[in-house]
Amino acid sequence: MKQEYEPLFTPWKIGNVEIKNRIVMCSMGGTSIFGWMEPNHFDKEAANFLLERAKNNVGLILPGIAPIRDTMGGKWLYQNKGKFKQLKEYMDEFHKTGAKLFIQLTAGMGRSMAVNDLMVKMMKNKVFGTLGKPIFNMDYLCASASATPNRWADGVYSRPFTKEEIHQIVDAFAKTAKLCMDAGVDGIEVHAVHEGYTLDQFTMKYTNQRTDEYGGSFENRYRFPVEIVQAIKKTCGEDYPVSLRYSVISKTKDFRKGAVPGETDYIEVGRDLEESEKAAKFLQDAGYDMLNCDNGTYDAWYWAHPPAYMPENCNLADVSHIKEFVDIPVVCAGKMSPAVGAEAIKEGKLDGLGVARQFLTDPAWVTKLIEDREEDIKPCIHCHNACFTMARYEGTPNIQDLTDAIHMARCALNPRTMQSKKYKLEKTSSPKHIAIVGGGIGGMESALVLTERGHKVTIYEKSDCLGGVFIQAAAPVYKERDRALIEWYRREIAKHAIEVRFNTEIKDIQEIKADEIIIATGSAPNRPPIKGIEYSIEATEYLSGKEVGDNVIIVGGGLTGCEIAYDLILKGKKPQIVEMKNDLIAVKGVCLANSSFLREMLAFKKTPVYLNTTLVEIKEDGVTVKDKEGKVFDLKGDTVIVSVGYKPAPLTGTAKHVHLVGDANGVGNLRTVIWRAWDICMKL
Repeated sequence: MKQEYEPLFTPWKIGNVEIKNRIVMCSMGGTSIFGWMEPNHFDKEAANFLLERAKNNVGLILPGIAPIRDTMGGKWLYQNKGKFKQLKEYMDEFHKTGAKLFIQLTAGMGRSMAVNDLMVKMMKNKVFGTLGKPIFNMDYLCASASATPNRWADGVYSRPFTKEEIHQIVDAFAKTAKLCMDAGVDGIEVHAVHEGYTLDQFTMKYTNQRTDEYGGSFENRYRFPVEIVQAIKKTCGEDYPVSLRYSVISKTKDFRKGAVPGETDYIEVGRDLEESEKAAKFLQDAGYDMLNCDNGTYDAWYWAHPPAYMPENCNLADVSHIKEFVDIPVVCAGKMSPAVGAEAIKEGKLDGLGVARQFLTDPAWVTKLIEDREEDIKPCIHCHNACFTMARYEGTPNIQDLTDAIHMARCALNPRTMQSKKYKLEKTSSPKHIAIVGGGIGGMESALVLTERGHKVTIYEKSDCLGGVFIQAAAPVYKERDRALIEWYRREIAKHAIEVRFNTEIKDIQEIKADEIIIATGSAPNRPPIKGIEYSIEATEYLSGKEVGDNVIIVGGGLTGCEIAYDLILKGKKPQIVEMKNDLIAVKGVCLANSSFLREMLAFKKTPVYLNTTLVEIKEDGVTVKDKEGKVFDLKGDTVIVSVGYKPAPLTGTAKHVHLVGDANGVGNLRTVIWRAWDICMKL
């Protein structure tokens, strides 16, 4: 292990509980040991997920949030004692690893509940809502401190919790914590005065307009989380540790409006730094034994769930500042790098390094760090393509697929994460020679899976390097992790001694002599029949390094177009976007943390965006467009970049035993590319 990482592997204490090292696996929705969008139970898939990480040298593990009352069915978590007996048996096994486990309990989501179209209908139609109550009691699930607008759906408001309901929730926290303690769980984390969830909605002025003892003054707004920790301590004893998930600064300007990095001239409607200094001490004095920190709310979601565009260690400065006001341990999460985290711990600015989604991608990354095998760590790229696909754009609620809502915390880059029964690496009983045409991510993933299974693989790549179109996708200056992923694949291919034939373009499948053939030739840009298209360049050309002028018009406001616009801004250029839909990134599957960052950053940088606008013609000095009222006008620019999507580009020809993977089988993202590769390769 490198000397710079040594501070991460020193013991520390939360209350009287000693943790063997400073690495904290933070909670991720979907990894709850009591299940997620289903009646509570002992969830074996999550239990195995957590145990594997514990065996790989994590100090403290926090499973996914456990709603104190079931999302589906509304049963209290402390009811049905059977699952706690299973938990006790599990904790006996878990503790053999030397790790500690705190279970994170939540009062709920309130106005942050990611309601879909069906849920919206239940909330707006009383009859429909009443019929659906035994399954999803939306009136309760979305209840909050006050009547506030839902983050996800227009025209939907939370109703205020009654005082009786608040008291029931406080009591439920205490009862559940006692059952966890008796089962051998090392501590509780209360979720959360954090990220704009229910308890946070009580603490912040813009979401709490109550006039009773749970609203108004500072003490009243923080009363709910204070009563929870006091109830837990009264029931479990003062020595039983209770952590708090805590957002230092809300970074929020208004409902659905966040403050992006670099934006300082705004009025904070949530918790500002001055209030946070007071709140942190107040919560410590109430009985909390640790603050597990980051920033943000669901209105500024990219702080708590940083996409690739957010700076590394984006919350560290604020979290280390708040440590000066408390005597209890403080953990920081949010794109934290081990080296920076270790240095902060060494300097006394932090007590623990909080990491979440890297554990989805590579369960053994801590072990690899200890063994000085950093280059073997498969990097998380913060894509949120499988772990967090809640998406919305103007006029929609959450448009996430139901299967994703039910099965969160999966990983685009590692299909086995939380899907161990479906995705397995099993040795073949009949080894074959398998040819792969295309050395992009789909081709390389296929080659690694097939080689692990015992097949002999040859990759045919028409260029002189591996990576395919993902090389262009990884080109923006903020895509360091994407570029690291490409290098990881290249090293793995070399390590497994997989044959690669570079500069070999296959034009006819019949040329290949193999038992099975995998086509992983990717996709090609759409080239619409627009007048003057010859005056434009493709998005892939720009991402391949083609020079552009200072004033750039981007035709297409999807994810790629917006990412290019942000890249241009960072390079000092002046982009403008033409988009025919009613919003930027108006698609399913792109996490709201990602899309809202891009929308709000472009707005902050005053990037001209023309929505509901169609392209009429491309000219040498710009474009002619038409808005939704039919008005035709010109936009001037030095360069026009067309970014209007892609189409599959499979190799033509016929042969037996041919299989399509990646974008050649349908344009998607890294998740579809990698998961489809496994779907095919597990069967060969």
